[in-house]
Amino acid sequence: MEILPRMVFLLVLAALCGGETQGADRECATFTNLGFPDAFLGTKLQVRLLLYTREDLQCGKLLLHHNLSAHPLFNMSRPTTFIIHGFRPTGEPPDWLYTAKDLLAALDDMNIVLVDWNRGATNLNYFSVVSNTRQVADNLTDFIQNMENHSASLASIHMIGVSLGAHISGFVGAKLNGQIGRITALDPAGPQFNGQPPEERLDPTDAQFVDVVHTDMDALGFRKPLGHIDFYPNGGADQPGCPSTIFSGKEYFKCDHQRSVYLFLNTLNKTCNITSYPCPSYSDFLNGKCLSCPDFMPSGCPIFGYYVIKWKETLLKLRQTSAYFSTTVNRPFCKTNYVLNMTAWNSEPRWGTITVKLHGDRAVSEATVNHKAFKFQQYTDTLLLAQFDEDIYPIQRISLQFSTSNLVGPRYKLRLLRFWLGALEHRDRPQLCRYDIVLAEKMEVHHREVSPEVKV
Repeated sequence: MEILPRMVFLLVLAALCGGETQGADRECATFTNLGFPDAFLGTKLQVRLLLYTREDLQCGKLLLHHNLSAHPLFNMSRPTTFIIHGFRPTGEPPDWLYTAKDLLAALDDMNIVLVDWNRGATNLNYFSVVSNTRQVADNLTDFIQNMENHSASLASIHMIGVSLGAHISGFVGAKLNGQIGRITALDPAGPQFNGQPPEERLDPTDAQFVDVVHTDMDALGFRKPLGHIDFYPNGGADQPGCPSTIFSGKEYFKCDHQRSVYLFLNTLNKTCNITSYPCPSYSDFLNGKCLSCPDFMPSGCPIFGYYVIKWKETLLKLRQTSAYFSTTVNRPFCKTNYVLNMTAWNSEPRWGTITVKLHGDRAVSEATVNHKAFKFQQYTDTLLLAQFDEDIYPIQRISLQFSTSNLVGPRYKLRLLRFWLGALEHRDRPQLCRYDIVLAEKMEVHHREVSPEVKV
């Protein structure tokens, strides 16, 4: 008679603790966590694929290459996104990895596969890690071919590769004859890849659509275009808020490079849309030469990030597009862009910079167009790009200030026949216009009544 109560007790205990009947299904695989000693000694390559789905988003399942049927949550009719990290000099898991997984799952019902090659990527010897990238690509290629054998569509695969992970994605895509649906490359690694032919790095033929963002092209990243569209935020090199000296420690080395990840992740939660502007260079963009979208882009200028896929057909026709935008220091990174048109009245040319402030009910946002001195010439329109960290709307008043680089000598005045201000990303808003203004050097001039004109 004592056996029955004991069995009941064990069954209840098993249910509470997730006993053997559920243990195999509930066993969660986690990303490999290593440390600096591992990096110092070097690690032997091991590739692990961790599956996450909406059904079990907090519990990763270790995928087996040759027994896909053992994973009932791995549905081949869903799209599949692979996330591939890069060089890991200290061995710990990337801090953004699980955030990316959660944000992607919120967007669509998909298979999310975290490619864990931390053993192989953790090594102080970068060149040794680079030599492992081909083997990682071979491993992934075999797995994807097995997926295809189980009725998965290559066109529904999206590979998101960071640094070395970007080139790994390219190697996989090349082996699969460019049939993968999309590769997103987040600051592809530059060292050992700069100057290499297309077959030795990522290139546009590796997938049906390749989008790339460059944030550290003067150090750890790749400089030249690699995709159908290449984004260069803040010019693609130094990112706002990142340390400029080595005294800041490891942030000096990784901040610019890693900003590509955070910029892309920010586009997943739709906090704000960052419009990019096709342009020959960042300086041309800042100089206001690329503020209107070409006629061959009927949907307007491409939005940076995850949703640039909506511009796929147009961008494929162009073959390669480089696009630029600026960001703020902190999330969500979006700036609000205005075009400022000023018509000077001075008989003599004036050289200087302009600061514009937008005043709302309780906030003020400032844009200083000072990356170079502009020439203001009589009866000539000067077009400027004014970028604000905060979107002030409705605008109650505007203030302007004219400055020159003269430290000694006379103070100049800039007289304007007219200025008008139009929001680039909010073309439904009216232009704001003012006539006959005198700007004394370094004196802020306020205008409480700004008349709306025709829409931008």
